Amino acid sequence: MNHSIVTEFLILGLTKRPELQGILFIVFLFIYLVAFLGNLLIVIAIIYNTTLHTPMYVLLLALAIVDIICTTTIIPKMLSSMLTSSNTISYGGCMSQLFFFTWSLGAEMVLFTTMAYDRYVAICFPLHYSTIMNYYMCVALLSIVMAIAVTNSWVHTGLILRLTFCGPNTINHFFCEIPPLLALSCSSVKANEVMLYVADITLAVGDFTLTCISYGFIIAAILRIRTAAGKKKAFSTCSSHLIVVSLYYSPVIYTYIRPASSYTFERDKVVAALYTLVTPTLNPIVYSFRNKEMQAGIRRVFSFLKH
Repeated sequence: MNHSIVTEFLILGLTKRPELQGILFIVFLFIYLVAFLGNLLIVIAIIYNTTLHTPMYVLLLALAIVDIICTTTIIPKMLSSMLTSSNTISYGGCMSQLFFFTWSLGAEMVLFTTMAYDRYVAICFPLHYSTIMNYYMCVALLSIVMAIAVTNSWVHTGLILRLTFCGPNTINHFFCEIPPLLALSCSSVKANEVMLYVADITLAVGDFTLTCISYGFIIAAILRIRTAAGKKKAFSTCSSHLIVVSLYYSPVIYTYIRPASSYTFERDKVVAALYTLVTPTLNPIVYSFRNKEMQAGIRRVFSFLKH
């Protein structure tokens, strides 16, 4: 039963300096538009083009949808606060934001691992790819992604709902994330910290390790390619994927593996921006726009819109 006295929270945002609000508004509006429109274009291109109805692109479609949900959960509210100087969010609104953000966080991590596995099968077992990554396997993998993401989100949001918030109600962050909420609780957060640690080890560290193992096998297979051009192309793809994955996992592991007493929110806000804003913006560029089949699919969408 929730006994919180607090009915709304005050979100401080990225900075307390009013002279920077205008610049930050323009920067984050641009980031949101690039992330939203880029991922939306991927969704439309994959749905519209039947040639892209393969496991690789279905997983890319899922990643694009997750990125749209992640950025839309956080940035519009942040932009609204910058524009109106109304930094309050209701208790229910805060819990909703927390739920959808935590869901997208879990889904993205498991999707990265699933996509790495798909590439591992494609490169290491090309003759058996269509047999292994068939329709049923694709549905099963996406079901696992959804089940893990929803479970992760329900557990953490449920544990936050059990806490008592009796004041202060100022969140030193730019959205409702778990660490700053734990710092505001006037009841014990031990269970929350234990579950955060468990989730960080199993989801973040576990998925990152599995992703790296998949790419390790991929790189070993690439080294057996005889042509220098083939090696260069494959390495280019793998390296860009690994950079984005590392950009995502490193700050997530750093943020969630520590106890509430050790949080330094001014620094943590910058760290959080990497996995909430930067990665969803980079994903379309790294995973899709550099791909020739995806480029052809996007051109067909624009060609259809012209007519």
